[in-house]
Amino acid sequence: MQNTNLSELEARLGYKFKNIEYLKTALTHSSYSNELKLKGRTVEHNERLEFLGDSVLSIIAATYLFNKYPDQPEGELTRRRAVIVCREALSSYAKAFDLGSFLFLGNGEEKNNARDRQSLLENTFEALMGAIYTDGGDMGFISGLVHPFFEKKLDAWEKGKVVGDYKSELQQIIQQSGVDTLTYVLVGTSGPDHEKVFEVEARLNSNIIGRGKGRTKREAEQYAAKEALALFGEI
Repeated sequence: MQNTNLSELEARLGYKFKNIEYLKTALTHSSYSNELKLKGRTVEHNERLEFLGDSVLSIIAATYLFNKYPDQPEGELTRRRAVIVCREALSSYAKAFDLGSFLFLGNGEEKNNARDRQSLLENTFEALMGAIYTDGGDMGFISGLVHPFFEKKLDAWEKGKVVGDYKSELQQIIQQSGVDTLTYVLVGTSGPDHEKVFEVEARLNSNIIGRGKGRTKREAEQYAAKEALALFGEI
């Protein structure tokens, strides 16, 4: 059920919109907009704000990592950026504010329990960041809002607990077929024992759909799954 008390969401964010319409648009899914269009009403959906928010988060994440890791090369910074702005990460940030409960959804999406869908939450969080930026242009506020999330994700990643849950996302896609089998196969290791690198292949039946390397087998599997998702056009 939708929570229509947007003041409650503003309180959770610690941000008061000058123009509340930006917040409403950020929370409006295209399914809701399309249903109203059929009834002769025009309501903007959040995809334009999502586009903007993606760029806002990208520069904030890049700046954050650039300053936090002054000695890390580009490749390592890129890996860390994937951790803090991947679909799983952004959807988890959205859940922290319970964004799903505030969404304006079409009847079909509502019946399909879309309020908890990872991709939808990710997109909504990006749209929300775009809305805050459009409303006030305050990159500093947005940075302060997301930096604690970044810190938590990176801390877990550094401890080897998370890369970004690409495996679960890939598994959900594969399960839709009902017949295909997804496996992860260790195909090689390199480096000394204290800095060993594992190489894993993601295989769909007998076909290789992704390869990944990591400091642990689990990390390598996640990167293999990420490559497979890119192959399928999911990221």
